[in-house]
Amino acid sequence: MPSSRFTTRGWVLFAIMAILWGVPYLFIREAVESFSPAAVVAVRTGGAALLLLPFALRQGALKPALRKWPWVLAFAAIEMAGPFVLLAHAEQTIPSGLTGLLVATVPLFATVIAVIRGDRGALRPLRTIGLVLGFAGVAIVALGSSGGAGADLLAMGEVLLVAVLYAIAPFIVASKLNEVPSLGTITLALGAVGLGYAPIALLTSPQPPAPNSVISLALLTVLCTAVAFIVFFALIGEVGPVRAPLFTYMNPVVAVALGALILSEPLTPALLLGFPVVIVGCLLAAGGLPIGDRKRADVPILSEPDPATPRNGR
Repeated sequence: MPSSRFTTRGWVLFAIMAILWGVPYLFIREAVESFSPAAVVAVRTGGAALLLLPFALRQGALKPALRKWPWVLAFAAIEMAGPFVLLAHAEQTIPSGLTGLLVATVPLFATVIAVIRGDRGALRPLRTIGLVLGFAGVAIVALGSSGGAGADLLAMGEVLLVAVLYAIAPFIVASKLNEVPSLGTITLALGAVGLGYAPIALLTSPQPPAPNSVISLALLTVLCTAVAFIVFFALIGEVGPVRAPLFTYMNPVVAVALGALILSEPLTPALLLGFPVVIVGCLLAAGGLPIGDRKRADVPILSEPDPATPRNGR
């Protein structure tokens, strides 16, 4: 059983995950300079599947996943196939930092889905306030950052759709794949998405890629997909499935900072104003911060889907 407080190892793993799933937006932005969105997805998922395959085979995790292959494919489509290509396409238009911030709205949509499914606890006053604040922050960022450009609004809409899909995926895992080892689900899902996008990738990225794009895509595959899942499993085992996803609230901080420092992306007034509103809204909508709180240890944080129970992907 994980302790009620974060251990030193837990904090280290937490910090690593905040970085590993905060930098993908930077790498995606660089990768799509040379590769098509389909090619980025094919390499990222296919390469990560190959890296995780030996671990999945050693744990005997693939056979249980294969027995549930229709639901694994449904999970792959909602968690990876759709979101990954939408993110890559959107980042051809909007900054990586803005993308990271919009993805952080996952808890807002997860709360809405929970209400639709009959969870009236999601309508507690603080969580309702969080929903209102979160969506208000998104509106501030979207309207202020687009400058009225239709392409920007479309790209932001794509990212918000990604957040909706990320919010739906955990419900599939919780209801249909809860007895399947998470590593088997993830490896099989990544492999299926990689194979599915491979033919499109070959047809849509004919030009020689720039070195920066190749390096970014390699880092996205190895660090932000394969290694990130392994670290995430370790974090779940150390602090439990309730508190592990809290690192997702740090992701937009990393994404915005890297976008500004490395890519010289502008920090617009709308982004600076909407950023804290979105984060506070997400925290309230998700139920707050249960770190170190024994009484609230059983309250799930509706955030990124949870691989250790099993689940996940980003």
